Amino acid sequence: MFRLEHNDDYARLTLDRPETRNAIPAAGWAVLSEKLDVVARSDVRMLVVTGADGAFCAGADLGDFAAMCGDAAAIARFREDMRAALDALRALPIPTIALIEGPCYGAGVSLALACDFRIARLATKFAITPARIGITFPQEDVHRLVALVGPGQAARLLLTAETIHGEEAKQIGLVEVYGRRESEIFDAILANDSRSLKALKQAIARAAGGVRSDPELDRQFDALIAGDELARRLEARRGK
Repeated sequence: MFRLEHNDDYARLTLDRPETRNAIPAAGWAVLSEKLDVVARSDVRMLVVTGADGAFCAGADLGDFAAMCGDAAAIARFREDMRAALDALRALPIPTIALIEGPCYGAGVSLALACDFRIARLATKFAITPARIGITFPQEDVHRLVALVGPGQAARLLLTAETIHGEEAKQIGLVEVYGRRESEIFDAILANDSRSLKALKQAIARAAGGVRSDPELDRQFDALIAGDELARRLEARRGK
């Protein structure tokens, strides 16, 4: 279901269930948490989440829903496992990027929303479709969606369940990059200092939560200016 590979100094997590367009089964969320734990304990500097065979993720595997009907414990476990996996992805201290091609539906959008930012290739389609089958969307995912696109666009996507393409997704803020070569972005991130990236990611998260000033981030600011990496990089610039 999830294939984890290291490419130089970053990791690539690929949804690999092409017979279902990479739909995620209920049991897959716990597996995703395990893969993310491996990433968290490694020394990789970035994580790219993508899908195999021209699809990102068709959402949750609907075949599991019939089996869960009437089983309150199974339903709660599914919800909690999904939340734990997406929260673990969101909590990784390294940059995380969703590289999206083909269909990105339902829980696939949730997976993309949990990343730091999203790159859509040209042949990409998005839809959030729980209303079509008579269910709702996890509140954490609605919160992330509203934070990205605003309440009006979130309402349109959730209440109509309509499909939009990558260009429109870029226009409304659902993805940050559309149609640009991802290798340029990867190289730009990996050229930067790992400690700076982690501090900046932490600062972005705190700012998104309404934090304007933070003593811990002040300490990181001071420590990085006093550190060896700044001196090394300044010397390298002078050498050019």
